[in-house]
Amino acid sequence: MADYAMLVKMRLTSLVVFTAVGAYYVATGLDASLASILTLALGGFGVAGASNAINQVLEKDYDKLMKRTAGRPLPSERMSTASAVLFAGMLCLMGITALATFNVMAAFTGMLAFVLYAFVYTPMKRYSRAAVFVGAVAGAMPMLIGVVAYSGELTILALLLFAIQFAWQYPHFWSIAFLGHEDYSNAGFNFVPTNADGSIQRNIASSSIAYAVLLIGLCLSLYVYGYSGVTASVVLGLMTAMYLFYSVKFYKEFDLGSAKQLMFSSLMYIPMVLIVLIIDKLF
Repeated sequence: MADYAMLVKMRLTSLVVFTAVGAYYVATGLDASLASILTLALGGFGVAGASNAINQVLEKDYDKLMKRTAGRPLPSERMSTASAVLFAGMLCLMGITALATFNVMAAFTGMLAFVLYAFVYTPMKRYSRAAVFVGAVAGAMPMLIGVVAYSGELTILALLLFAIQFAWQYPHFWSIAFLGHEDYSNAGFNFVPTNADGSIQRNIASSSIAYAVLLIGLCLSLYVYGYSGVTASVVLGLMTAMYLFYSVKFYKEFDLGSAKQLMFSSLMYIPMVLIVLIIDKLF
C-alpha cells in the first residue's frame, strides 16, 4: 500500500483533489451536496493519480539516477512496470467516469490534463524547456475542472482560477528546480536554463517575480468580476505580496535558503486562496 501511495504521489494528488473540490465549492456558492463533492474528489484523485503513475513509469530509468527518487517502487524494482501501468489505467478510467457524471466538459478537461501531464510534459522534460509551460498548463487544470464540473462550460471564474494556478506554478516550480538541479542534471533532464559552466541562469528568479506580479492582477480581477469581496481581495493581495516578496528574495540571494523559503510559501498559497474565497462566500 505504501508503494502504491508513492506511485500516485499521495501528497501532490491530495493537493489536486483539494484544489478541484475547493474551486467547485466556490463555483456553487457553497451549495454543494456531499455526494457531488465525494464524486469530484474521486474523479480528481483518479486523474491525478494516473498521471503521476504514468509519469513514474516513463521516468523509471531516470529516477534511478536521482537521490530523491531512487527509492520509488519502480526504480527500486519493488513493483513491476506492468502492475504500475495497470493500476494507472484503472485509476484513469475511474477518474474520467466520475467526472463524466457531472458533464462532458468535465470529463474532457480531465482527460486533457492527464494526456498533457503524462504524455507531453513528462517526455518533453528531457529535451525542451518548453516542458515547463506544458507542465504549468496541466498543473493549472484542477481548479478549472472543479468549476467546469459545476457550470459545464468555460466561465470567467473557471478561466481566472486556471490563470491563478498557472501563474502560481512558475515560482513554485523554479524554486523546486533550483533545489533539485544537481539531481536533474545527473538524470539528463534539460528543462532548467543553465549557463555554459552548468550553473542555473538567474532568469528563473526574474521569471518568478514576473508571475508573482501577474498574480496580483489576477486576484484583483476576482474582485472586478464579482467573485470576491473587498476584505477577501485585500487578504488575497497581502498573500500575493508575500509571495512576491519571497520571489524577489530568491532573485537577490539566489541560494538554497531563499529557494526553500519560496517553495514553502508556494505550498501554502493555492490552498489559502481557496480558503479565503470560501470564507468570503460564508460572510
